[in-house]
Amino acid sequence: MLNQSIQILRTMQYPTGLFAASRMTAKTGYNLAWIRDNVYAAIGLEAAQKYNIARKTLRALLDILLKHEYKIDWAIKEKPKHHYQYIHARYDPITMEEVYEQWGNKQNDAIGALLFKIGDLEEKGIKIIRNENDLRILQKLVYYLQSIEYWHDRDNGMWEENEELHASSIGACVAGLKKISKIVNVPKDLIKQGEDALNNLLPRESETKEADMALLSLIYPYNIASRKQRDSILKNIEGKLVKEKGVMRYIGDKYHYRNGEAQWTKGLPWLAIIYRQMNKPDKYAFYMRKTMEAMNEKGELPELYYADGNGYNENCPLAWSQALFVAGLGG
Repeated sequence: MLNQSIQILRTMQYPTGLFAASRMTAKTGYNLAWIRDNVYAAIGLEAAQKYNIARKTLRALLDILLKHEYKIDWAIKEKPKHHYQYIHARYDPITMEEVYEQWGNKQNDAIGALLFKIGDLEEKGIKIIRNENDLRILQKLVYYLQSIEYWHDRDNGMWEENEELHASSIGACVAGLKKISKIVNVPKDLIKQGEDALNNLLPRESETKEADMALLSLIYPYNIASRKQRDSILKNIEGKLVKEKGVMRYIGDKYHYRNGEAQWTKGLPWLAIIYRQMNKPDKYAFYMRKTMEAMNEKGELPELYYADGNGYNENCPLAWSQALFVAGLGG
């Protein structure tokens, strides 16, 4: 199953190293590359010890940021006022150009995720940084987070929706800054301000959302929730959001709402990984089994099932879900 899932994941990788969110032929826009989804693809590949593929992906993300360095320089010089001035979340995976369509482009967690994974792999001796250009852009990403004042910057969050203070975004930036601080200069108060803001929000995701699947990221991969915070997050998510074929993103989620909130498959392997880390093999096995039950006959995990669990949407397979399943098997 591990090899099958890696093969499915590989079908979504362009020659540049970037992964489409779903099939390259998807008509939904999921043929494009998101920074965050690519970081999660790299996490899955790392767990399966496919280091060269993960390295190529993360270096491609650095190439995107180097291509748009002028924009990062502007944002460092003056705090962005408009969406388009922020580092965009998604790109054309062939040309590496921004997608200019109006979108929830303020996704601070994507930058935190990239800093975290590069710092984490470097720490493990898996070299991602090639040269001074890479080091320079990583340093500028730190100054970028400082300029936007990420600890109280209302962004669109992991789900690209309404602008709020999101614990998952602040937490990603805190985790990223901590990891990359061993490589580039990170002012101490930059991390402290994020930690204080995060602790004020948790165990909620935001003002409007208490239980939210995005909070799982603070447990895995970031590992920055305290034990008490972790237990509250898991209790809320398992008590309110876990369904038969996936996990609701949050109560009242209107995306693909059909007689109820959609069930997102990525939540199942995500919970499995967390319970393996907590040394709870029964819960790990339970969620891995549920993940396999959510696969179609080809072993693919769709983005989501509708509320009744009978049908899934057209974004199948979803790279993020497939990668977390690989991480669940391989890690």
